Amino acid sequence: MRISVIGTGYVGLVSGACFAEIGHQCMCVDVDPAKVARINAGDPPIHENGLDALLARHVGTRLSATTDLAAAVRDSEITFIAVGTPFDGERIDLGYIRAAARQIGAALRDKPGYHVVVVKS
Repeated sequence: MRISVIGTGYVGLVSGACFAEIGHQCMCVDVDPAKVARINAGDPPIHENGLDALLARHVGTRLSATTDLAAAVRDSEITFIAVGTPFDGERIDLGYIRAAARQIGAALRDKPGYHVVVVKS
């Protein structure tokens, strides 16, 4: 399956690496070009036990990263939204989820067929 994951933090990048580990093609999306470059070089921008080994095994084959959300979504069958949901102590900020959903909707506007979108944040 071709999967896109929006967000490359602890939820998104780890999920993407695990999807690649079980045989799926996964494109992770982030707005930070430096973070994308690190991922594509196999250098994890976050610490999670075993993530460096997963990146070493799958970057360049089943796992890659990009800043191009629209292309990643159009080239996949399912999209996971795994962006941050900051909490100020009183309220969870869903702004990043809403922004990602709008961008996904725009990317899918001209794509025929169906596309599954999962909110994992």
